[in-house]
Amino acid sequence: MMQKLDLNTWNRREHFEFFSAMDEPFYGLTVKIECTKAYEKAKELEIPFFTYYLHKTLVAINAIENFRYRIIDKEPYVFDRIDVSSTVMRADKTFGFSLIEFDPDLHKFHQNLEAEVARIQETSGLITREFNDPNLIHFSALPWVDFTSMSHARGYSYPDSCPKISFGKLTEGNGVKSMPMSLHVHHGLVDGYHVGLFLEEFQNQMNA
Repeated sequence: MMQKLDLNTWNRREHFEFFSAMDEPFYGLTVKIECTKAYEKAKELEIPFFTYYLHKTLVAINAIENFRYRIIDKEPYVFDRIDVSSTVMRADKTFGFSLIEFDPDLHKFHQNLEAEVARIQETSGLITREFNDPNLIHFSALPWVDFTSMSHARGYSYPDSCPKISFGKLTEGNGVKSMPMSLHVHHGLVDGYHVGLFLEEFQNQMNA
């Protein structure tokens, strides 16, 4: 479900119109996420760590209203639920774009993820299904690289407003596990304040 935002009463109207007119309305940053408790919890639950932190990412995304805003035909909407399109690697080292439905229940989400991964493993190419709605985040993992910054390939003429989140290599120092997270968002929808809310909520989820 989605609801159109009323530009006549929306307090972000000027921000939305100002940044939406730019060739590149996205901005990004990279932060370190502390993962010690989350890694232990995933092992305890016998859930892959990737599944665990992807689920926690979606929990935090869905908790912050601005991260549920999307632009459709140049108009802002708010969705009730945000799912994820994640890259999924195949045995031949190519990857395809997935669509994994969010479920607040970690184990049900894990089932959704496993079914989509299995489907992509039986396909070839990049885009293996239709993406009818923009209630998504674009997600990827680079477990080989402890990066400190990141950029994304983007076609500026394509009307995109989905946040892009990437995680890097899990490292450990002095008994503390951490990973870099790269986050890119549309400035017409999300300001630094909202990014701060998301990061706080996500870290709380990882520490729970």
